[in-house]
Amino acid sequence: MTAEVSQKLRSDARDNRARILAVARATFAAEGLDVPIREIARRAQVGAATVYRHFPTKEALLSEVFAEPMAMCSAVVEEGLAQADPWHGFCLVVEKLMEVHALDRGLSGAFISQLPYFTADRDRTIRLLLQLIRRAKAAGGLRADFVLEDFILAMMANEGIRAESPEQRAAASRRFAALMIQSFRADPVRAPLPPAVRLLPAVQ
Repeated sequence: MTAEVSQKLRSDARDNRARILAVARATFAAEGLDVPIREIARRAQVGAATVYRHFPTKEALLSEVFAEPMAMCSAVVEEGLAQADPWHGFCLVVEKLMEVHALDRGLSGAFISQLPYFTADRDRTIRLLLQLIRRAKAAGGLRADFVLEDFILAMMANEGIRAESPEQRAAASRRFAALMIQSFRADPVRAPLPPAVRLLPAVQ
C-alpha cells in the first residue's frame, strides 16, 4: 500500500468517524437514547460495521457523544457555585440546565439514567449541585425541605416538554423553570412569568 493510499484511508476513516459522531449527536438530541446503531449508520450514510469499527458498542458511542455535554452540566453548576448569592446561583443553574436539557433529549436521558458509562460525570455534577443546595438553604433563599429528588423530578418533567420547534421548547422550558423556582423559594415572591408557549392546537 502506497503512502498516498494509506493517507487517503486514514482521512476517510477520520471523516466517517466525525460524520457518525455529528449524526449521533443530532439524532440522540432530537429523539433520545433509544435510536439503534443501524439507524445512526443509515443517517450517516455508512454501514453498521463502519460504526462498530469506530465504536465497538453503543455504550462507547454514547459515552463519546455525551462526554462534552455532561462536562458542560458540571460547568453550569460550578458557575452557580461561583455566584456571590447562593440563591441567585441556584436559580441560574435551574434555568440553564432546564433549557439545555429541553433542547437535548439525549442529554436529559443520560443525566437522569442509571447507565454506568454516565455515572462518573453525572455524579460529579450531583456532588456540586448538593453543595449549591446546602449553600442556598443556609443563605435562606431555598426552602428548608427541598431535597435533590425535587430537582430531579423537575428535570424529568422538563424533559417531557414537546413543542413544534427548538425555540418553542426553550421558551416553554424558561416558563417552567420560573414556576419551579417560585415553588422552591423559601419565601415565595410572586414575580411575572416568562410568556406562555402554545403546546396544544387551538380549541375550536
